Amino acid sequence: MTQWSYDVGPIRPPSEAMSLLVRLTRNCPWNRCRFCVTYKGFDFAVRPLDEVCGDIDAMARIARLLFDVTRERGAEGRLTQGALEQVAEMGVPIEYAHQVALFLSRGGQNVFLQDGNSLEAPTEIVTAVLQHVYERFPSVTRVTTYARSMTLAKLGAEKLAAVRQAGLTRVHVGLESGCDAVLKLIRKGVLAKHHIAGGRAAIEAGLELSEYVMPGVGGREWSAAHARDTAATLNAIDPHFIRLRSFYPIPGCGLDEDLEAGTFSLMDEDEIVREIRSIVDGLEGIGSYFVSDHDRNLLMDVEGRLPDDKAAMLAVIDRYLGLPDDERQLFRIGRRLGYFVHLDDLESPLQRPPAKQAQTELAQRFGDADEGLRQVAQVRL
Repeated sequence: MTQWSYDVGPIRPPSEAMSLLVRLTRNCPWNRCRFCVTYKGFDFAVRPLDEVCGDIDAMARIARLLFDVTRERGAEGRLTQGALEQVAEMGVPIEYAHQVALFLSRGGQNVFLQDGNSLEAPTEIVTAVLQHVYERFPSVTRVTTYARSMTLAKLGAEKLAAVRQAGLTRVHVGLESGCDAVLKLIRKGVLAKHHIAGGRAAIEAGLELSEYVMPGVGGREWSAAHARDTAATLNAIDPHFIRLRSFYPIPGCGLDEDLEAGTFSLMDEDEIVREIRSIVDGLEGIGSYFVSDHDRNLLMDVEGRLPDDKAAMLAVIDRYLGLPDDERQLFRIGRRLGYFVHLDDLESPLQRPPAKQAQTELAQRFGDADEGLRQVAQVRL
């Protein structure tokens, strides 16, 4: 029987939304971080090479079938809903056809290796998987994966260069913080020196490096140190990308227990914005591209190339912080309820009225609009 399905892990970075997802490993080998629940209760495992290659073969079969169907329909290779439905009628589960179609719609260029730290797999397995990806999809130009700083440091530049030579192009690393006290609090399993060693090894090996920073994860208690030391650590690494992932205490993550016990003070959104400002202000001597590309972040406009765009990014933050209290509240409500994405949306004649109405209704119903937002949108401010 023809294999049409393949294994898919639970997450990937937003920047890999259109990538083909190849599950090289399952879950996370560390799995102790106190801000994450993604892999809780599941053991880490490296998938057998033949299974992974079988998945890639299934993806290639689906891709070929999609191309054949679109040609038959006179669509000249364009992927339409009709083509997806026809492929589904031929026995391909629609969710798999859709994922391959997304990959093909962007030229079939990007692949992401799942799960949480796939470079923990033996290097020969990683390189064999990479080889199979490029053999089955010659159009691929970028292959990326998650990696832990400790793993990168352990492998070192020489082994990472071999993986780069095999076709891995970028690693996504959860830095979270460059402050040792915060890293211990969240049980990250690394210190700032490991972040620096791993990041520099990846860059020396020729890999693109994307570092993820988590504003607010140190709480009010460690906010100043978190911002200061995170900027210093990033300055020492000089990654290609710095990406923001503002902290939100998911039930069961671990830090939620500290919150309930009163030993961790959750920062509100304005405090997190101020912390982000301190991080940006502390970035010096690097050429990273700084981006806020996740819905957990309040200000999606904080984006640019360092050092040239630093002043503009700080100006965006200061523009928000300089708004009157009720306007900042209106933006928070509009942002969290889906009316706003950018600061300019505050002035939109289409988007402002429903956000303003929501602000009024939340205040009437709960006595305080922010309290209402906490309950309605389940966002702790």
